[in-house]
Amino acid sequence: MADISHRGEAKMGEAMTTHPDVHEMRARYDKMLGRRDVAFIDAPVFLVGLYCIISPWVVGFSATQADFATHNLIVGIAVGLLALGFTVAPERMYGMSWALCAVGVWLAVSPWVLITNPETSLIWNNVIVGALTFLLGLMAAWQVRGTRETPPAGAEM
Repeated sequence: MADISHRGEAKMGEAMTTHPDVHEMRARYDKMLGRRDVAFIDAPVFLVGLYCIISPWVVGFSATQADFATHNLIVGIAVGLLALGFTVAPERMYGMSWALCAVGVWLAVSPWVLITNPETSLIWNNVIVGALTFLLGLMAAWQVRGTRETPPAGAEM
């Protein structure tokens, strides 16, 4: 029979504290979270997502392209949620920084994919928001890449 008592949980916690790489893992997370330039990316990502949400009403295509306004609303919420995730749990979410790049590319090309004859203001709006999202995603990915340590020579992968 399986041991479902709390003693099993205590053993698991003890196993993690005695894990041979626990100091290296903590040092890596401390290094990543201790950098202030990582925090400077979170707020602009959130603001870009917020603007993407309200852009159909700011630019004025919410009445003529209601479906595309819903599209920007959903994509803006997704970008905002990624930004909140970067802020709340950066050690888990910064691997998702490449998703921002993909969302940025999608925002830039979506007027031509989803609409037959998109308005010029709608095109410029989404291309600019998409480019900003893509660039912020690249910056976040660059920060993650900069925090990873290179493995020692001769280390197996």
